[in-house]
Amino acid sequence: TKNAMQPTVKPNNPNFSSGPCAKRPGYDVSKLQLDTLGRSHRSALGKKALGLACSETARILGLPEGYRVAVVPGSDTGAIEMAMWSLLGPRGVDVLEWESFSAGWTTDIVKQLKLPNTNVITADYGDLTDMGKVNFDNDVVFVWNGTTSGVKVPNGDWIPANRAGLTLCDATSAVFAMEMPWEKLDVITYSWQKVLGGEGAHGMLILSPRAVERIEAYNPPWPMPKVFRMKSGGKLTEGLFKGETINTPSMLCVSDYLDALNWVDSLGGVKGSTGTIARSEANLKVIEDFVAANDWISFLAKDKATRSNTSVCLTLTATEDQVKKMVKLLDTEGVAYDIGAYKDAPAGLRIWCGATVEASDLKALMPWLTWAYEEVTKN
Repeated sequence: TKNAMQPTVKPNNPNFSSGPCAKRPGYDVSKLQLDTLGRSHRSALGKKALGLACSETARILGLPEGYRVAVVPGSDTGAIEMAMWSLLGPRGVDVLEWESFSAGWTTDIVKQLKLPNTNVITADYGDLTDMGKVNFDNDVVFVWNGTTSGVKVPNGDWIPANRAGLTLCDATSAVFAMEMPWEKLDVITYSWQKVLGGEGAHGMLILSPRAVERIEAYNPPWPMPKVFRMKSGGKLTEGLFKGETINTPSMLCVSDYLDALNWVDSLGGVKGSTGTIARSEANLKVIEDFVAANDWISFLAKDKATRSNTSVCLTLTATEDQVKKMVKLLDTEGVAYDIGAYKDAPAGLRIWCGATVEASDLKALMPWLTWAYEEVTKN
């Protein structure tokens, strides 16, 4: 028999996955501009769309003068690996690791690139690494938001303006939802399928003038696959940052990304009271209020200041098996899809609160969490 407390109102959109994330409110695939389909990405039309993906990104994010934006293969992973393979080596490396993706970048640096002077600074799921230990004479590799732990860097105050090394920031699940101190970041990477709810497979690579300087001055000792190469004849391939991609992108996905950027613009941009940051923070507030009112659920992020407002990770006073049953129950009822914690993370829930999610849907979801928890723990 079903618990009498079963809620009656369901979220309009039950997609709370942490990537690919929910499409933007009002999304309609038939409204995408499709004149590029079936055309070469090297045609004037194709190049224009890809160029816009770069220039509109720079404009809407408010990137500093001289920062370059490229569309690259392989999602955020491709973008950050392209940066590491092209830039790392001349200095020691400090890599900060507090969840599974940052652990992946450590593996790249230590086991694949085998860089000798590597300092790995770690923290457990739910904690943030000690930023006071970072040596900025080295290059520093870190994630802005730990997608699988729900822990974010609160700000860029720990990064000095006059650093000798470069900062390489994997900012997927952070860009467009969190305040980013661009001047403190030399490499910024992200993918379309997170905060903007775009399609997968394409990465965004943003370089500061200092990063470009390094690329031109330094020739890595290892072989570089074609999809990673950013220079020829010792100079940066400038066309790459104007829409001349290394390999063929999906023009359908590009159109989808331009639609998402257009939506951000219609909200008034990233900042401001109706912008994407404010939307994401309002979403987190719904869950914060719920967690404060229920003692059986907590944030995995121990410190409020480091609590992610996109990939919100929660732990429950329940067994791993009960949590799995709860996730399945919510899926079966059609109220929340894909909200189980990441496979390497502690058992729990991960509810996406990025800008494409509506606060009203999260409000509708909360009573269902209580209902499902009671269902799986009552025996």
